Amino acid sequence: MRTAAIRARKMETRQTRYNMKYVMLCCTVAAFGGLLLGYDSSIISGAIEPLSEHFQLSPAETGWAVSNILLGSLVGCFLAPKLSDKLGRKKSLAITALVFTLSVAGTAVAHNFTVFVIARMLGGLAIGLASVISPIYLAELSPSKFRGRTTALYSVCCVGGQSVVLLTNYYIHQSMMPEAMVDIGWRYILATALVPCALFILFVIFIPESPRWNVLKGRDKSALDTLTKISNGQHAQTVFNEIKSSLSQNAAQTHTARFRLNKTTVPLLIVGIGLAVGNQISGINVIQYFGPSLLKNVFPDSGSALLQTFWLSVCQFVGVLIGMSLIDKVGRRKLLLMGAIASCVFLTYSFVAFYYHLPGMLAVIGLFAYMIFFGITWGQIVWTVLGELFPTEIRAVCVGISICMMSVANFIISTTFPIMNSNPWLLEIFHGGFPLLLFAVFSLGMYFFTFRYLPETAGVSLEKIQHLVLEKFHVNAPVDKASVSKAENM
Repeated sequence: MRTAAIRARKMETRQTRYNMKYVMLCCTVAAFGGLLLGYDSSIISGAIEPLSEHFQLSPAETGWAVSNILLGSLVGCFLAPKLSDKLGRKKSLAITALVFTLSVAGTAVAHNFTVFVIARMLGGLAIGLASVISPIYLAELSPSKFRGRTTALYSVCCVGGQSVVLLTNYYIHQSMMPEAMVDIGWRYILATALVPCALFILFVIFIPESPRWNVLKGRDKSALDTLTKISNGQHAQTVFNEIKSSLSQNAAQTHTARFRLNKTTVPLLIVGIGLAVGNQISGINVIQYFGPSLLKNVFPDSGSALLQTFWLSVCQFVGVLIGMSLIDKVGRRKLLLMGAIASCVFLTYSFVAFYYHLPGMLAVIGLFAYMIFFGITWGQIVWTVLGELFPTEIRAVCVGISICMMSVANFIISTTFPIMNSNPWLLEIFHGGFPLLLFAVFSLGMYFFTFRYLPETAGVSLEKIQHLVLEKFHVNAPVDKASVSKAENM
């Protein structure tokens, strides 16, 4: 009888408690921030060579044209917490879409290199905003039982955007003469991003504000209305009461002043920053930004290298789709551990393949496997964990700090990779594989970090996750452990 009751309760939870069609529609719109991030950060790969020739850039200026977006992203990460806390998640997403649009238009019509850099840094600002605000919104709107797959939409859109833009780059290059590409073709490539920008601006109008932000601001009726649309009235009231009780009485007025570096916030930031940096130090953005440059070590034809970069992106996209079905069933921690080991193994294989000059597909099969497993694990789960790791009243600030450090790691890796990849001594000794060996070692380090400090967060309500993290650091925090084990609430 007890088993039958448990099964009936689980069936009721899945079938009637949550309006998942409504949740998924809202989260898909919010995840467009990831689509624009993937699109805007990768679009430069197809435009950089003709653009450099058009503006007659030096090698240093060419590198600056690619990397300046990351500095804009740092500014966006700093601004995002204050913006989203003051104006709300929904309005902040709308502002992000508008900034993206201005950036795309500016880069496409830039009449000199200075204007191009300013417009691209504006795109970096939007990327910083989106990378903080979108995961927060997705985590705060989603029921805990389905939070993994809904927040994974951010990664699906991000990697999907990268795949689309790489294919677009390839076909525009194939359809135009080299002279036309230098004259105007690179502008066409950059202007294609206006399509997702317009869709984002249109659809963001129809999504609700985050119920947790509404509670934080004392807008209880709006919060309860949204929660009722997500689930039935009784459960919505339960979730509302839990959110309400998790905030102090004056949190709505003074929550920004609550952030302090103390024994409870420091462990949370260590985990958040560690995972954010770990997402980068396995070398994923080297493949996305400099895939053709890396593959030229094993593919002498630049066209083949560009096409292989597209297929690598497709592998990551397939991995993200697979990971969506596993993240809530298998759990965040197990998948991250598996992903770290897989990255170490396949990057090591790729290093060996580069070192011994293995031909054709034998050289890149390890990278294909790496991209699939990265998509299943680190490519999406880090965004999910960052969105759910921190308490509501300091979530925006802490996610902003974590993503900011991710951008710093990205900037360092993107800046040092061309140096490593062209260093005569490293090329002679490691045959172009040294960066892969370095990233494999970093991936092994992330396995031990995750094993030691990250608890399982799947199925745990946002209001209880911080206590599980603090237990990993042996920090005492009052909590009803029986309630922590529950996975019924949002």
